[in-house]
Amino acid sequence: MDFDCEILKNECLKSGYKRVIFNAPEIAKAARGGQFVHVQIETMKDRILRRPFSISNTDPATGELTVVYKVVGHGTEELARLRPGDHCRILGPLGNAYTAPDQDTFPILAAGGYGTAALYLVAKNAPRKGILLLGARTADDLILVEEFEKIGFEVRIATNDGSAGQKGFVTELLDGALAGQDPEKCTVYGCGPTPMLLALGKLTLEKKINAELSLDQHMCCGVGACFACVVKVKDETSPDGWRYSRSCKEGPVYNATEVYYG
Repeated sequence: MDFDCEILKNECLKSGYKRVIFNAPEIAKAARGGQFVHVQIETMKDRILRRPFSISNTDPATGELTVVYKVVGHGTEELARLRPGDHCRILGPLGNAYTAPDQDTFPILAAGGYGTAALYLVAKNAPRKGILLLGARTADDLILVEEFEKIGFEVRIATNDGSAGQKGFVTELLDGALAGQDPEKCTVYGCGPTPMLLALGKLTLEKKINAELSLDQHMCCGVGACFACVVKVKDETSPDGWRYSRSCKEGPVYNATEVYYG
């Protein structure tokens, strides 16, 4: 599960967002939408912790593994400096995956910011194409729109400042996406900031729509040993009605019915 992977491409997307493609044939063959990889950046010898990144795309035929990231700290700054021919050690694929939609499932993807990255593989492999609801603070934070459209997904946008699409939150787009659909055949796949996902989960429960949420948190070990990335899930055996779950091990994907919203 731990592989030495060569960088094939490390390119800019927009506004601090980048896309890195690794030669990682073993991971590319095994990965499913919603899983992640733990990357050891070779230039950071003084930092022992790896960096977790959602798997955005894979090509099992060529062995390519794609990660989309935003430069926000020292780790991603170092990753952005790497060039084709450089190597990283990558642990993965890790975590559980979204349930792959079948022919009868109408997939509604709800993404906040670069949560779109984790949902692309689900969309690409979906036999029935659906709708991507994409929310962001501004138009500058909208990424991969054309990529989703190219594979047959309709993209509907909401931005906090109204600079693109509808002004407001991505959750406000859900009613429109459900219009004319059989609720029993719809599944919502969510990825983004935790407050957005909790709001989305509550909304799908109210509407009795099946939903899966990627509740990834800041991770240290990535394999369930350190308990740094826990989230609250329901537990009827607990006096408080909830327990901690390791998002790197039992997650990051949870059904909305499992999540504790208290």
